[in-house]
Formats: sequence, C-alpha cells, structure tokens
Amino acid sequence: MKAVVLYEHGGMDNFVYEENYRDPECGADDVIVAVKACSLNYHDLFTRNGMPGITLDLPRICGLDAAGEIAEVGADVSGWAVGDRVLVDPRDRGASGLFGETFDGGLAEFARVPAHQLVKMPDNVSFADAASLPVAYGTAHRMMVTRGRVNADDKVLILGASGGVGTGALLLAKIAGAEVVACGSSQAKLDALADMGADHVIDYTEVDFVKEIWKLYDKPHRRKDTGGVTVAVNFTGGDTWVKSMRCLRRGGRLLTCGATAGYDPATDLRYVWSFEFDILGSNSWEPEDLTSLLNLISDGKLTVPIHHTYPLTEAKEALRVIEDREVIGKVIVAP
Repeated sequence: MKAVVLYEHGGMDNFVYEENYRDPECGADDVIVAVKACSLNYHDLFTRNGMPGITLDLPRICGLDAAGEIAEVGADVSGWAVGDRVLVDPRDRGASGLFGETFDGGLAEFARVPAHQLVKMPDNVSFADAASLPVAYGTAHRMMVTRGRVNADDKVLILGASGGVGTGALLLAKIAGAEVVACGSSQAKLDALADMGADHVIDYTEVDFVKEIWKLYDKPHRRKDTGGVTVAVNFTGGDTWVKSMRCLRRGGRLLTCGATAGYDPATDLRYVWSFEFDILGSNSWEPEDLTSLLNLISDGKLTVPIHHTYPLTEAKEALRVIEDREVIGKVIVAP
C-alpha cells in the first residue's frame, strides 16, 4: 500500500513516502479501514521529533485523526461490516495506546484499527469533516460543553483562538449562543476568527488583552456580579494565566486543557478565593464527545473550517504548513 512512514525522529525529511509499504494485518478483534481522509495535528510533529518519556517502535505511520470505510472485519468482530463508514477514535483505552503514535495511523491507504475504537458516521457527514474532529474538536467539546457547560448567558474569552482547539472552542461557544472574544496574533487570523463568528477580536501582540476586556465589559468587581467575562479559556498557561483571572467576573469559570506556553505558571490565589472562581480541567475527549460533534455536523449546526486538502504524496508539505503556523482551520490528507 501507499504510506508516509517515519523511520527515525528528526526533521521533515524523515517522513518518507512509500509506494509499496507492507499492508496492515487484521487481527481477530480488529478491522482494516480504507482511509479516505486523515486530519493532521501539531501532535504529529511531536511524534516526528520524539517526545520525552515516550519510546516508539519505528518505523511508524503518523496521523492521529482518520475516517474511512471498513475494508476487512476480524473473525471476532460483531456489529460492523465491510463498507461501513467510520471515524477512528485515536485513543485505545484498552491498550493505553494512540493511533498514529504508538501504533500505525492514518497517513496510508489502509489502517488496522481495534473495533472498539470505531465511531459510526452519519451518512451526510463527509470523511474530511469527520477526520477533523477527534484531537482538536473532541478536546474543545469536552472542555467547552461537557466540562465547561458554556451557555447563551456566557461571555467567553478564548486565548489561542486561531489554533485547532481554539477554533473549535469558538465555534462551540457560538453554537451555545455565547458572546465570544477571540485573541489572535495577526490581522489575517483576527479576520478569520471574525468570519467564524467571534463578536470581538483582540491582537494580543499589540495590546493588553486584560485592558481590552475591561473596556468591553468593565473591570470585574469582587463583591458584585459585574464586569469581565464569565468564562476564560486558557490552554496556554505561562504568563497569561493570572491575566486570564483578571478578566473573569466573580463566580467565573477558567477552563484549561493544556499548557502550551508553560505548565508551571506563576499564579495568584487571591483571585481564586476572592472572586470565587471555578478552575475546570479537561483531558482530551471521550467517545460521546465525538458522537455529539458528528451529530452537530449532521444537523447543520457545525461547519468545520478546512484550510486545504493534500494528496498523500504531499503529506510533508501538509505537515510543514502546520509547523510553520500558516493555517487557520484543519489540514487534510486524502490517501
């Protein structure tokens, strides 16, 4: 089969396009999926570089997010048939592995998938839309909906809004009816965020986003339910952590699902207790988050912004534009 294979950790040249790579073998509890779309994430670059504490058996086929049709069904698999349209849940909760990292993923014509990792796709959802969901939108859904319970009464500040999780958080907040302030680092990103529905946009490289929030909603008052936003989404950490707290109204929720700018930021507990904040952590996604997202697409409530679709032969370029942060929306590879 055709595949893009990582033979050793390092730079982009370590991804090698193969015309005749070995076909995956279907175990008794597995299916073979004919991959129709693979969505790339920054995590695929972490896999390329090698991550501390994680030892991989190389070579490896990357690509965490994939959707396609079942081409073969293992002897002990029930409830699935050849031709079924499926989304792959990358997390193998049975073996604590990850599709596209600890075992071969979606940058290939075919992939072996344990049957318990399959999610049924509605007929009117495209493979590209489905493949866009798990890592970015699944994480955003669990943070915003399952854990954060964002609703129409909320005013939501989103840091890092132009990335995959950030755009997912923005779209889900707007579906809930919330008012959204999205932060980005360039005019092009701000324009794209506004097109996605952001009510207000802030270039955090040019202005202090805390003061901009105060201009919009007034400074939060520790004794009154006035000023600021009701929800702050911060999965960057670093020096924005306390700044996010300064934007929050009394009784507000601070949502986090990561720490891309530093996991041990300075904090100020006085804000937590004096403003009675709830700090809610969210860890990746669960199958029900993916099902909910598929239903939102099927019902016409969610449209996934897709930057570009590349053939498998151009997978390195697809990964490069992610590494160089040239995209707003999802990058798809179609084997």
